[in-house]
Amino acid sequence: MLELHALSERFINFAKRECKNSSILYEHLAENIANDLQLLRLAAHSKHGQPVPNLLLGAVHYLLLNGKEHELSAYYPSLVNEPLGASGAFKPFKDFCVQFEEDIVPLLENKLVQTNEVRRCAYLYPTFCYIYQLSNKPLTLIEIGTSAGLQLLWDKYSYTYQSHQMYGSHQSTLEISSEVIGDRFPALFKYSPPVQRRIGLDLHVNNLNTQEDYQWLKALIWPEHKERHLYFEKAAEYLMSESLEFIEGDGVAILPDLIRTVSKDSTLCIFHTHVANQLPVDAKTRLIEQIQSIGRERDVFHLYNNMWDADLHLDYYIKGKEYRETLAETDGHGRWFKWKL
Repeated sequence: MLELHALSERFINFAKRECKNSSILYEHLAENIANDLQLLRLAAHSKHGQPVPNLLLGAVHYLLLNGKEHELSAYYPSLVNEPLGASGAFKPFKDFCVQFEEDIVPLLENKLVQTNEVRRCAYLYPTFCYIYQLSNKPLTLIEIGTSAGLQLLWDKYSYTYQSHQMYGSHQSTLEISSEVIGDRFPALFKYSPPVQRRIGLDLHVNNLNTQEDYQWLKALIWPEHKERHLYFEKAAEYLMSESLEFIEGDGVAILPDLIRTVSKDSTLCIFHTHVANQLPVDAKTRLIEQIQSIGRERDVFHLYNNMWDADLHLDYYIKGKEYRETLAETDGHGRWFKWKL
């Protein structure tokens, strides 16, 4: 079990760095959980390597979404149209955790934080436009930590950035808006670059055709973020009608054998967003070494953030030559990004 002082620090940092100006409810709850030994002991059941605050708050949200009746529901905008003020939420939150501890502990011990944040596609779109400019071949997408695979469908959505100009799929029922801040604007194709193949790797692939997985991913979306809920629901509809390849297991270990099945008539794109922070250092090192090894045999692009820092990076090999570029500074939920190229 996790050490309680370190856990308290995690909740404090979560409140300050992630929730502030984004979720008043979670900021208030996290600040109070950090000072409550009983709740910290409960949170200590979390699966090793997982972001504990997200997991505990997600577990409670999941149970509420699945019909656990409690006065706590009145504080969640995802459950009621006129929620009560967040400042009064901690007492019922703790009462809920005590009352339903036997339901919460198995979720903490077995579930993974696999937020399939669809809005991050807003910065994936210009990135894959850039990759296609460099390679001029249809893209094969391999996503490590794919969750349900919603980001593998980035070319099926449409995008707007501070104007009425639309990019991507102009027939899409899902329009994603994001703000490009700073003085640089990415080069964007009017229509999505071609994708030849889509492959998702994860320790557990979420099947959105099952109620449990669908509700778990909804529960990981913060209660105030109604637009995120809407994006998720619309993207999930696309997933139901698309043919994607999923492989369960350690993505870093799977990669070498999988690469041999990818046509050299396509551009190999290995990517992951907000996943590498859950990888041990040795796994990150092995992944970098594998990309380098692949780059000696064929062209490959590796797109990632949260590996060593929060920025969006692109490492790639063309004809054996290595390139490393920092593409953007990004918001965790994709609401904005600052393009650096």
